[in-house]
This record gives sequence, C-alpha cells and structure tokens, in this order.
Amino acid sequence: MLGGVPGLSGRWERLVPWSRARMLRQVLHAGLRTCFHALGRFVASHPVFFASAPVLLSILLGASFSRYRVEGNVASLLAPKHSLAKIEGNLVESLFPVNRSKHALYSDLQTPGRYGRVIITAQKGSVLDPFHLETILQLHQRIYQMQVTVPAAGFNSFNYSFSYLCLPDDKNVCIIDDIIRAMEEIQLARASNRTISVLRYPITQLADGRKAYIGHQLGGVQGWGSNGAVRVQGTGAKVEVVRSARAVQLTYYLQSRSGLMDRVASQWERAFCAELKDFGALHPKLSLYPSTSSSLRTDFQFSSVLALRPLLASVGVCGVLAIFCCSMRDCVRSKPWLGLLALLSVTLSGLTAAGILNLTGATYNSTYLGIPFIMLGHGLFGSFEMLSSWRRTREDQHVKERVASVFEDVMLRFSGSTVIHLLTLGLAASPLTNMEAVRLFCRNATLAVTISYVYMLSFYGSCLVYTGYLETRYRHGCFCKRVPKQDRLDSKPAWYRCLMYTRYQEETQSANPPHGVVRTQTPNSNQTHADLHTMNSSGVHGHLTNTIITHPHTHSTASMDPHPQDSHLLLGCVRRCYGDWITNTYAKPFVVLLYLVYISFALMGFLQVTQGSDPSALVAMDTATVLYTRAQQRYFSSYSPVIGFYIYESAPYWNASVQGDLLEYAKGFQRISWLEAYLNYLSDRNESTSQPRENFTHTLRHSFLREPQFAHFEDDIIFAERGQGEEPDVAASRIFLVAKTTENKREEMSVLLDTLRRLSLTSRVRFLIFNPSFVYLDRYVTAVSSPLRHSLLAVLFLLGLSSLAFVEPLVSMWLGLTLLSVQFGVLGFMTLWGVEMDCMSVLCLISALGHSATCSGPLLCGFTSGRGESRTRWVRLALERHGVPSLQTFLCYGAALVPVGSVRSNLTVTLFRCLALTAGCSALHTLAFLPTLLTFLPPSKSRSHHPGREGQRQEVECVEMNDSTRVVDQITTV
Repeated sequence: MLGGVPGLSGRWERLVPWSRARMLRQVLHAGLRTCFHALGRFVASHPVFFASAPVLLSILLGASFSRYRVEGNVASLLAPKHSLAKIEGNLVESLFPVNRSKHALYSDLQTPGRYGRVIITAQKGSVLDPFHLETILQLHQRIYQMQVTVPAAGFNSFNYSFSYLCLPDDKNVCIIDDIIRAMEEIQLARASNRTISVLRYPITQLADGRKAYIGHQLGGVQGWGSNGAVRVQGTGAKVEVVRSARAVQLTYYLQSRSGLMDRVASQWERAFCAELKDFGALHPKLSLYPSTSSSLRTDFQFSSVLALRPLLASVGVCGVLAIFCCSMRDCVRSKPWLGLLALLSVTLSGLTAAGILNLTGATYNSTYLGIPFIMLGHGLFGSFEMLSSWRRTREDQHVKERVASVFEDVMLRFSGSTVIHLLTLGLAASPLTNMEAVRLFCRNATLAVTISYVYMLSFYGSCLVYTGYLETRYRHGCFCKRVPKQDRLDSKPAWYRCLMYTRYQEETQSANPPHGVVRTQTPNSNQTHADLHTMNSSGVHGHLTNTIITHPHTHSTASMDPHPQDSHLLLGCVRRCYGDWITNTYAKPFVVLLYLVYISFALMGFLQVTQGSDPSALVAMDTATVLYTRAQQRYFSSYSPVIGFYIYESAPYWNASVQGDLLEYAKGFQRISWLEAYLNYLSDRNESTSQPRENFTHTLRHSFLREPQFAHFEDDIIFAERGQGEEPDVAASRIFLVAKTTENKREEMSVLLDTLRRLSLTSRVRFLIFNPSFVYLDRYVTAVSSPLRHSLLAVLFLLGLSSLAFVEPLVSMWLGLTLLSVQFGVLGFMTLWGVEMDCMSVLCLISALGHSATCSGPLLCGFTSGRGESRTRWVRLALERHGVPSLQTFLCYGAALVPVGSVRSNLTVTLFRCLALTAGCSALHTLAFLPTLLTFLPPSKSRSHHPGREGQRQEVECVEMNDSTRVVDQITTV
C-alpha cells in the first residue's frame, strides 16, 4: 500500500526503528479509540436496553441464592493442595488407621475425624487437687452418659450416647485418654487411704505397667526438680514427678462410618459444647475451653456473619462520599446520582457474579469478603474517570457525541487496567496455584471484575446518557426539575436561588470570546495541543481529525477554564493549590526524603516477614477456636505435637547397625518406642540384641508382646507372613516422637520436618514422619507466595510486551517500577503492622497489583504522552485530569474500609490492614512520589527536532466562525 505512493516507500524505509514503533503505536491507538468511540455512540443510541438488561440479569441470577452453599472442608482451603505431607498422610492412614489403635490414641498423631475436646483449667490451685480432680471426673461421667436424639422428634427417633458413638478397643470398651485412667487411679487411692501412685511427666506408668504419654493431656506442669527426675525404661528420656498442673485436656473420639453416624456425631458435638457451657456455669472455679472437629469451619465462616452489618455500613458511607465527590456548585452540571449509580453498578455486577457461582455449584467461604473491595476500587475509578472526561467535553455537542468522546478518551486506559486485573487474578486462579483458597478467590474475583467492566460500559454508560439529557435540558442534577433562568430566579428567596444556581447568564459570553483569545475546546478536547503540534511537525498533520492545532505560545486547553468558579472542589484544590505545591522546588527534597523513609521501613518489614500457617489466625475473635488455641499455647506449648516415625518397608531390625541408626534418629526426643523397649527387654533377660531373624521375631511375637505392659505395642507393628512354618517379617512399624519446643513452635516444627526429611533420603532404613499439622507447614511459604510471584512477573512481562506496540516504553517502565515499589511497601508495612504471610494477606497483595496499576497508570500515560513545554507543566496537567479521579477513589475506598476494621475477626483484621496499606501506598505513589520524580526524571519534554525539518514546521491557529445556527471551527494555516 505504501509502495504505491511515490516517494513514500523510501521515506518509510529511512525511518529509524523507534519512529516506526511510535507510528505503529499511534495507528493502534487511533484504531482502538475509534472502536471505543463507535461503542460509545452505540450505547448512547440504546440507553434503555443497556440500563435495563444488567438490572434484569442481576435480578434473575440473584434468585439462584436458593442454591447457596458454604464450604465445609476448611482444611482443604487453607492447606497446600499438592504436598508431600498429604501423600505421607494417605500412606500412614493405609498402614495404621485410627481405628487400629485399640489401646491408646495420641490426640495429635492422626486426623481422627469427629471428636470433642476440652481444656480444663483451675483458676486457683492445681487440677490434681482433690476437689478439682473430683469435679473433672464428674464432668467426664456427664459427657460419657450424655445422649442426643436423632431425629429430634418423631416415632423413628433414637437416643445415642457416647458409648454407642465412641471408638472401641478389643474388649468393646470406649477408648479414653490415659490421663483419665491416671486420675481415676489417684482418686481410688485417696478413697481407700492407699499410697498414691507417682504421676510422672511427660511419660508416666499406669497401674497395668503400660507407659503412657500425657504431655498433651496435662499442661502447666510443675515438678519436684532434679531429685524427682528419673529415666523411664523404653523411652530413653528423663521424666519428672508431677507436683501440680494448671490444665488438663480431654478428647472424646467418635465414629462416623456412614452418613447417619456422621449426622449423629455432628449433633453430639453440638450437645457436647452445650453441656460444657452448662457445667462451666455451675462450677465457676474451673474454666472450660471446648473444641470440636467442626469448630474451625464454624468459626471460620462466622467472620462473614460478623461482617454483614459493617459491609452494609461500608456501602452507605461509600455512597454518601460518592455523592459528594460527584457534586458541584452548579446544580445542572452536578452529577450526584452518578456516584450512587456507580456503586449500584458495582453491586449489580457482584450480584450477577454470585448468581453465576451459585448456578455452577460453587461454595462460599469467608475469604470472599475481599472481592467486593476489589470490584469497588476498580469500578469507582472507572466511573470517576468517565465523569471527569465528561466535564471536559463541549456542552454544545449532542449527548451521543459527548458519550462517544468519553468512551474514546477513558475506555482505552480503563481497559488496560482491567486487563492487568484479569491477568494477575487469572494467573493466580490457574491450576499452577497450590493453595485452594487463593485459587478459588482469584477465580471468582476474575469473574466479578469482568462483569464489573461490562456493566461499567453498559449500565453506567447508559446512566451517563440520561444525566447528559438532564443537563442538556437544564434540569436540576439532583431533583430533575427544570431550572428557571436568571430573570425568574431574581424574585425567588435566597435559599432557592442557591439551590437552583446555574450558568445561564454566562452562555452568551462563552459563545463569543473576546478578540485575541483562541478557543481551544474541541469535539475531543482531551488531546493536548503540544502533542498534536509534535505530530504535525513529524509530517502526519494531514491525517488529523477532530483536533485543533494551536500556536505553541497560546494557552492550553487545560489552563483555560471558562468557568473556574464552578469547578469541582477537589479539582480546584488540585489545580490551584496541590499541583503547585507538590511541584515546588522547595517541596521536592522533602518528598524524595519521604520516599527514602518509605523504602527504609518497607525493607525493615520485608526482612521480618513470617509465615502464618496457623488456621486459627483466620477465624473470628472470641470464638471457641481462638480461646481453645490460646489455652493450648499457654499450657501445652512445652512439647511439639506427637510425630509419627513410620518405617514403611521391611527392615533388618535384628541387625545391630540398623538398631543403632534407629536409636540415633530418636535420640533427643521424648518417645514411645517398641524397638527400644524390646531391646531393653532382651537386655534384662541377658539375651543378645543382635540375633538371627527367626529368633528376633519369635521372641518379639511370643514373649515381648504377650507381656501386659507391652501388649499395646502390637498396634505399632505390622507382620507380613512368609512361608508355612517360617516366622513372619516386620513389614512396617511406627515410633512416637515428641520434641521439646519453645515459643516459636511452628517455626521449629518446620525446621524439624525439613531435617528429618533430608535424613530419610540418606538413611538405610526407609521411613517417613507425619503429623496432621504438617499439611499446613509443608512448603507453606512457597505455596502461598508463588501466585504472587507469578502474577507480578506476568504483569511485568505484559508491560514489556505492550511497550512494543500499545504503550509508550517509558510508561511501561514507570508503571512496572511503581508496581514493584507499591508491592514492596505493602509487604513491608504489613509485617510491621503484625500481619503474617498467610493466604488472606497474599490475596490482598495480588489484588494490590491491579489496584496500583489502575490508579497510577492514567497519570503516567497523561504525563508521558505530552510533548513540549516543561515537565512541571505536564505533571500539573496530569494531576488535574487523572489525579482527581484517583483522589476521589481513595476517599471513597478508604471510607468503605473503615467499618470493616471494627469487625472482631482475625480474617477481617488482616483484610482491613492489607487493603488500607494498598490504598495508602498507591495514593502516595500516585499523588506524591510520581508527580515529584517525574519533574526531574525522564521522559524529556523537549520538542522533537529532526535535521532538515526546522524550516518545514507550520504554525496554525484556530479561527472561530459563527453562522446563524451553530458554531463552526476551522483550521486556517498561517
């Protein structure tokens, strides 16, 4: 096509590469702006359809809330979806299921299914005192005899007690905690005036000779010192005689083999909590902290219940501020209803997204509380940008042309920010994400932002059309009543004149400007004269449409406000005060110093980031889970959870070197080890511990396991038959290990897990370790932070790719640096504010990418696209056009966050702090850091001078001609 024009092909070949790229960007920009212009005209031509269709669709989909379901498996949400710990847990469950442990259950060894658990503490004295001991045993009897009726009424109702639901042992007797047996022995000895058996900690010996670990059943223990410390056979560790204890923990395990049993067990758990509440009221000297298998799920979802009223308050506060942000002194040009309609557009899009999720069978969880705020920040900024662009259009145009101009000016930038939102959220919603809570949140947020974007184009665009018609007919922006002219207003009261103030009297003066003043308002006045002058000097002036090229020494469009007294309050403040102050030479050093302080504190917080893998940190405050967790950390934090050491392959246990390796692995732990007890048993019998396989196995089966004090070890060994008449092999076995811990219990467990796993790779004996808490610790930081890293890298890649065709390279560079700076600041200050790195904080960090890009992107585009004059001038111009919508968004967004900060929930506290930091850091960069740094850093604002073209520059001025019906703008070459 270019080759058909004489001389043009050679001129194209002589263009340098950056000129070709710039021309390509201009062509693409022009094409996209033309498409959005046509879309704006189409929306303005069919406002009834685009206003009613979203409302009807939202109402229809809102009816799907009858299918509303709440997520039941919270552990699957908050734990990494694919982890080695889950594979190990499945292997452990296949080898040693919970029901197989007929003699002893270790409360934290495996996930037991349904259960009821209670921590009992004494306000004064010890729980082992006679009075408290008798009360605790009374509570145990009440729980044991408690019955639930399922169904609650009817002829088919049955009463179920704990003895029917419990896990039985070999004698069909309910398994209870070993501390109960020890306490019953103490009470029986006191009643019969016998010598009380010595209770040792953390491993004691029961009356039948069995060793029992009570480290998690007795808490706040004080011993008799080193004189009472002894070494118990079979454990290899020192234990101390218990003098007093502040707390005791009881666990009641239930069966849930079928659907009916599961419903009965669920009903029993509720009755268990009610029974403890009644018992605690009757015995104020004891404090009870219950917990059940459903407590975490209930308390996690309770955050949504607590946040319901604050969310409604957020909508009300945001609506009031949105009305003020859209209001002006001029009652006709004021658009108060557009603020509420923007909020209504966000609400309708959220209702539509929720309806789609309900119809597709999705479940709800409390992390979704952050989705409305993502939609709010995205939708409010788009609406304020559209309103700002509307006020820059010519009032003598038809409404359709004004709406088309708004779409042409705003939607390209708004679509770019929406793409960044969708990219960050969509990538985190991919199967690459290992956290189910993060994946589901980002998937639903992606759908919500997409619908919000469509509703902003359709519903809010049609609302803009209707308010435009009200303005054209000089109707009041709030009451829709036609405003009388000045001559009729003079006879009205003062309050009425103030309420009905408009600019009728200035129309004649604005239509006939004085001689020498150049009229620069155009059908698309959003394109500045300096950029157009540069394009003209580059040889493309013959292809410009709908633009007026003015003399470079005349006033620009933004500087000429024909009605400054009617400007928006925030716009007037930015134009007359803030813009001059932030670009002042004396203010720049202080802003740079503020940025250095910002980076310093962010770095200090970044170096202290901690993982928050505890699920109880995401539940409502003052709930059973939080109170139980606090009590457990206070009284039972001296020892780690019970770690199962599983040897899952046949090993030569009779070999002395293998025995030495296994004893060395367990060294330093409190342990219940069948192997160590067996080796001590052989030593007591003066037999060698290194025997042939047949002798070793025969003695183990027929002598050691037949002893009453060692019979419980039978549950820890799996024998595999060989041939007829041959002794079986030990196919698999387990040992219980408990580590001494300090305050940083979870960090120590994470280090211990990594150490033992590395040891298992080099050991001759194939083993694995497992505890249910490992599914939260296993590579938790990697699983949580990987979606954030992927989203950030994807955004930076998108910005780099788009700089080749769509966006100015310097815009991509500045936007990428801004995103990195905001993310770094939010992460650092979040840590300093006490927020840990968990799934909720990572969700907020992912959404912060789109939020910061939405707010700072238009400002950077407005500054970078300009040519000529000075950087300071263009910074002020960008602040007037794009800083004011950002400021309005920050005000409404911040006000909407305030009620959420008052919710008594750990999850909402994390949400509030992260979103507040996101808004604060984005506001600092958009309104302070970027305007200051852009005044002395690239890009340069000098006009482009090409060799041999100085004499070809043409200067044009706009001459306005009037005919009898309308104003005509012509371009006349001087």
